[in-house]
Amino acid sequence: MPSVLVTRPSSEAERWADQLRAQQIDARVLPLLAISPVRSPQLQAALHDARHRLRQFSAVMFVSGNAASEFLARDVDLGDGGPPCELRGHLPRFWSPGPGTARALEQAGVPAGRIDGPAADSGQFDSESLWLAVAHQVRPGDRVLIVRGASSPAKAGGNGRDWLASRIAAAGAKVEFVAAYERVGAPLDSNAKDLAARAASDGSLWFFSSSEAIRHLEQQMPQMSWDKARALVTHPRIAQAARAAGFGRVSECRPTLQDVVASIKSMP
Repeated sequence: MPSVLVTRPSSEAERWADQLRAQQIDARVLPLLAISPVRSPQLQAALHDARHRLRQFSAVMFVSGNAASEFLARDVDLGDGGPPCELRGHLPRFWSPGPGTARALEQAGVPAGRIDGPAADSGQFDSESLWLAVAHQVRPGDRVLIVRGASSPAKAGGNGRDWLASRIAAAGAKVEFVAAYERVGAPLDSNAKDLAARAASDGSLWFFSSSEAIRHLEQQMPQMSWDKARALVTHPRIAQAARAAGFGRVSECRPTLQDVVASIKSMP
C-alpha cells in the first residue's frame, strides 16, 4: 500500500491526513492551494450584498464546502423566526454537489431538510449529478445564486465552470454569481519541493481534488518529470489535468473517505 500525499489546502489536508492515518494509511501533507476570504473591496461588497439578499433567491448553490463555510460565516440569518433587516420571506433551497459540501452547510446551521444534492450512491458528485437532483425545482422567473471561489486574477462573481448556470438559464431562471473566498497557490519551500521530488518517483500516491492544484504544482516545479508518479483523483476533469501534466498512472474515485480509503488500499 503506497504512502499518500494530500494536496488540499492546509486545514483540509491535515484533516484528511488524520482520517487516512486512522485507517492505517501513511499520509503526508503537501498543500498546493491556500484559501482566504475575498480581499478586494468590490468582492467584499458583492458578498455582503448577496448575504443580505439571501431570501430573495429560490435556491443557492455552493460549489464546495469552502464556499458554504465562507458565505455563511457571518451576517446570514438562518432561523425560522422573523428575519432582521432586508431578510424577508422563506429560506431558499440550498444546493450541494456532494456530501462534503452538505456537511459544511449543516455545520453552518442550514436545516438538513433544506439541502438538496445528488443521491448518496451517485456515480459522481458534481454539477451534472446535482442538476439531475434539482432540475425539477427550477421555474421560469426564479432567481438562483451560485456561490464559488475566485482565482488569480479574480473576476466579479468568482471563477469556475458555467455549465450549471447555463442549464438554469435554459429553464427560464435568472442566475447570479458571488465569490465567497479566494484560491491562491501555496508556495513550496525547499523542504516541500524535496518531498515532491521524491514522491515523483518513489511510488507515493498523489491525492488530488483540484485541477488547479496540479497546475500550481507544474508552475512551482516546471522542470520536474512526473512520468513515474501516481495520482488518485476525485473527478474525470482532474484526471485529465493529471495526465496532461505527465503523471504516469492516474486512478479515479469518488471524493468520499470510504471510496478514497478503498482505492488506496487496493493499490500495491
